[in-house]
Amino acid sequence: MKFTDIFITRPVLASVVSIMILLLGMQAIRNLNVQQYPRADNATVTVVTAFPGADAELMKGFVTTPLESQIASADGIDYIESISAPSISVINARLALNYDPYKALSQIQAKVAKVRAELPADSEDPSIDVTIGGGFAAMYLSFYSDILGNNQITDYLTRVAQPRLSTVQGVQKAEILGARTFAMRIWLQPERLAAYQLTPSDVATALRANNFQAAVGKTKSNQVALDLVAKTDVRDEEGFKNLILRSDNTATIRLRDVADVELGAENYDVDVRFNGKAATFVGINVAPGQSTLEVIGRVREEFAAIQRDLPEGLEADVPFDSTKYIEDSIDEVVKTILEALLIVVVVIFLFLGSLRAVLVPAIAVPLSLVGGCFIMYLLGFSINLLTLLAMVLAIGLVVDDAIIVLENIHRRIEEGETPFEAAIHGTRELAAPVIAMTITLIAVYAPIGFIGGITGSLFSEFAFTLAAAVLISGVVALTLSPVMCATLLKPHSDEQKGFAAWLDKFFGKLQNSYQRGVEKQLEGRVLTLLFGLIVLIACGYLFTTAKSELAPTEDQGIVFMRSEAEPFATIERTAKATEQLTEIAQTVEGVDNIFLINGIDFGGAGSSPNTAISGMTFDAWSERTKSAAQLKGEIEGRVANIAELQVGVFQPPALPSPGTFPVELVITSTDSAAEMAPHVGKIVGAAFGSGQFQFAFSDLKINKPGMRIEVDREKAADLGISMQQLAADMGIMLGGGFVNRFNLDARGYKVIPQVLQGDRETAEQ
Repeated sequence: MKFTDIFITRPVLASVVSIMILLLGMQAIRNLNVQQYPRADNATVTVVTAFPGADAELMKGFVTTPLESQIASADGIDYIESISAPSISVINARLALNYDPYKALSQIQAKVAKVRAELPADSEDPSIDVTIGGGFAAMYLSFYSDILGNNQITDYLTRVAQPRLSTVQGVQKAEILGARTFAMRIWLQPERLAAYQLTPSDVATALRANNFQAAVGKTKSNQVALDLVAKTDVRDEEGFKNLILRSDNTATIRLRDVADVELGAENYDVDVRFNGKAATFVGINVAPGQSTLEVIGRVREEFAAIQRDLPEGLEADVPFDSTKYIEDSIDEVVKTILEALLIVVVVIFLFLGSLRAVLVPAIAVPLSLVGGCFIMYLLGFSINLLTLLAMVLAIGLVVDDAIIVLENIHRRIEEGETPFEAAIHGTRELAAPVIAMTITLIAVYAPIGFIGGITGSLFSEFAFTLAAAVLISGVVALTLSPVMCATLLKPHSDEQKGFAAWLDKFFGKLQNSYQRGVEKQLEGRVLTLLFGLIVLIACGYLFTTAKSELAPTEDQGIVFMRSEAEPFATIERTAKATEQLTEIAQTVEGVDNIFLINGIDFGGAGSSPNTAISGMTFDAWSERTKSAAQLKGEIEGRVANIAELQVGVFQPPALPSPGTFPVELVITSTDSAAEMAPHVGKIVGAAFGSGQFQFAFSDLKINKPGMRIEVDREKAADLGISMQQLAADMGIMLGGGFVNRFNLDARGYKVIPQVLQGDRETAEQ
């Protein structure tokens, strides 16, 4: 007895095998994560070091370079990029694809700790963070109000909304964008300081000494133990104003005598707008390995609860939700799978003319796809656009196994055998060919999964999903399909009637016509071979001249814009210029919302007042007549007329990539940045001159106005002023005074003393 006979003679066994495949596949589908793309972890470990008041060259030589030299020796790093900007150094260690980010993080932490003693004494301790995934969050939430200020909104988000969103299962990080944390701003008046013979350093010393949080411990007697609390800090605006700087027999000098004190925000260099209104955003990042749809679904539920509890005057909205595109894309693919399955069934019916025969592939195809999901689960895959694409392509492959078995059994029935005999003999004949065909198809597609790099990481799930579906189809074709043929097909009758008879007649004529055409073709073999040669040559030409890309750009319902104003532009000037983007968005048909983040730095080096990033979200696909590409072209034409801004409009990449923009070049040299600047400018100019780039820019900026202060050392020595004291006074005075950060809650102010450099407003005053 042949192996295939076991299932035909024991149909219950074949049914059990198929039911087992079905149950395992359905359970796997329930547990598979749903994501937009296969997992491809592009992790980055970021080391940020602040040195308030330091210029870019100082940051590069004494902070960035020693840190880079140590970090470069850590394992798992693909490449390192660093930014040295005034007051801040940012080092991004890009890890190798799918390398364990937390293993690299621990090594880099040790490397940074080793070099900390070599950094300038006044620099702050480096902060180290790891980011997994792309630069854009999966979801952005907007909070805005006509009554509350941004610092009040930030305080509410910090105390209430952010903790609730961060604790949602599967959320990696809920990051506040455009935050304006409450701060006590102290604007020193130089003429008043001079009149009282005080220096900024004296004010700094007085603040540290008189705004102090004391931990005095506790006291204990034989019967009673008490905790001691000493209120040595300053808790409100009046307290800071009345803080004593100097007291002698003639007068008492308070902080209000030499400075303007106000309750403000810690940072004014970032301005966020939602549809033209001042707002504060919360970006939701999904943890690696989590189902994006499930996590964002839980975030939506929590966000709805937050909206119900919002204070009076505070409103919230969702400017961007990537899961809408994911859901619509998956729905379209599922729809395509059903359409493909329907087409296959109709074609089989037209050829065989029997609804009974149609049931064989109609059951075998979905069973093979469901069974393939079980193998996907075992391999740790997810349901994503590429695995669903594999399912669509698999329909045409998995149906072949069932069809050839069905056709062969159907042929033997027409030759006079009973359905049972035809199933036995027909399956025996095709057992080896089916196995060979299954192995061949697996051998064709499986190697795609072993390609390296980002392409291999993305398409490995595609290849192995396709191979898994083909493998299951081979099992179904040799177990369930013969049993169904033996059970469902009827014995052959010499007199065909109805639709089946018409089909036999039609295909008989078609076969005769095809036979006559082949005979004529064989008479002109030279012409046939010549035509084949022309097609072969044309294939090579078309392949070499056709445009190429990793994946076509998809309509994701959004375009992003990168804007840059003059290098000396303030945040107010940049915000004023980007208002024109809001006006454009309101006039373009199909645009739903626009959000703006003014002052964001694309390299991560703190704030950059002259740059902005924005996004325009579009109406649902069913509610607009233009595609995202058409809307992008219309927006490009309009933003080109904004004289104050250089604006680049781009769509999100169709597949995840380590970069932010479609094309990114790295220029390396042993020359200084100043010597490289002219060459960089030529490359940017050539990009614009080629006419193939809508925008181009460089992150090397040596074009911002500055002021150089030459110190007369002899006069400073005569006055008893050291360089350290002079630098400290200038840093405090010109840098922007002092900032005392605190959070505001219902019980009052909790003050955390910390001397920080302020923002640009002091220099303007």
